Amino acid sequence: MAQAHKHDTDSAADAASALADQPAKPRRARAPKVHVGSSSSLHDRDADRASMKQVRITFVFLAFVAVVYVGYLFVTGQVDDFFRALVGVDLSWIARGVACFLCYYVFGVLAYAVLAATDHDSPVGFRDLMSVEASGVFFMRLTPGGAGVIPSQIYRLTRAGLPLADASALQFVRFTLYEAGEGIFAGIMLLLCGGYFLNTFADVTILGLDVTWIGLFMFGYKFVQVGGVLLLCLLPGPIQRIGGVALRAGRALHVLNEGRYERFRTVLETQVGTFSSAFRAAAKHRRALIAAEVITLVQLGCMYALPYFVLRAFGLEANFLVCLASGSMVELLVNAIPLPGGAGGAEVGFTYLFQGMFGWHLSAGLVIWRSVEYLLPVIIAAPCMGMRSGSKESIYRRWTRRMRNIWRFFGGTSGELERPAGIEYRPKKWRTSK
Repeated sequence: MAQAHKHDTDSAADAASALADQPAKPRRARAPKVHVGSSSSLHDRDADRASMKQVRITFVFLAFVAVVYVGYLFVTGQVDDFFRALVGVDLSWIARGVACFLCYYVFGVLAYAVLAATDHDSPVGFRDLMSVEASGVFFMRLTPGGAGVIPSQIYRLTRAGLPLADASALQFVRFTLYEAGEGIFAGIMLLLCGGYFLNTFADVTILGLDVTWIGLFMFGYKFVQVGGVLLLCLLPGPIQRIGGVALRAGRALHVLNEGRYERFRTVLETQVGTFSSAFRAAAKHRRALIAAEVITLVQLGCMYALPYFVLRAFGLEANFLVCLASGSMVELLVNAIPLPGGAGGAEVGFTYLFQGMFGWHLSAGLVIWRSVEYLLPVIIAAPCMGMRSGSKESIYRRWTRRMRNIWRFFGGTSGELERPAGIEYRPKKWRTSK
């Protein structure tokens, strides 16, 4: 048995010697592993988890609001009208309203895709962007003042493969365009329907304040908000100096403790510069910014139009443009209320702006509108937040390849790519020939 063992050992040694004499095969180089979740993105992950804790608190708050609303119906004697109105609802119009809000979600993803396509090598795919947009819809409605939106979206962009700086840049540009879109849409509606608001609400007051002045205040608030964001993008240096003076004054007056002072100072020194750099880099892609802004305006229109579908569901006549304008004003009020989904402000705004259109259907109309605009999006967005793209091919390269295939399909039997005069195709981009 020892002899057999010796024979096996000699055979193994001979085999090893023979392999050593053979020329070494080149070792295949392994692709470097990319660690997406860098330590710098842990803050956004923790903020995302903190936002989920706020969501649980929000559900308790919403349950309380629902109980208060039911109590209000009983106290005011509107319960009979509520159920009588629900009996005659045309569900086909409600389904159209749901489809309209789904278009809001789709256009939001498309706006992100247009911005992401400016980076030709971005690893972010469409399903990643569906997750990002879904988290925005979810946390905008379930965290106070939408506080959970920015960290949750940045975290999902880094999870898709973007470096933290690029993810922050993409999110900040999208945020700026969305805020600007709300102001632009409201301004257009005031120009088109300003006479309607003046004639309809000239003598209507809320807590002693004229509704017209409240509407102008909300529009002014949005104008100041968008203007502040633009100043932050264009003048980061002065903003940082002014913010530094305000923080030091707050610490001296004991309004801010040392911990909050250091945290706000860090944000001021790092995030303001990052925000400004991201906006300036995106400004180089003007056509992409304009396209994304136009898509954003259409997206907002899909949300503002929801009261029109609710009115038609009750068989009531409705002016589509007036519904858009009134829906825009309601959303401005929602944004000004620092509660999850603008709870309270949305209901008050809807009541005053639409009570003349709904009549005795108002209580049922409010519940249906709030369900389609608020509750249903939360239910739809929750499972979509976990979506991830399987391929890391950039959106730009996918779009380029598909457009090339379309050109070839219509290019004739030879399969050659026929192009309009003055346009030539290059592997990386389309450009106009001189």
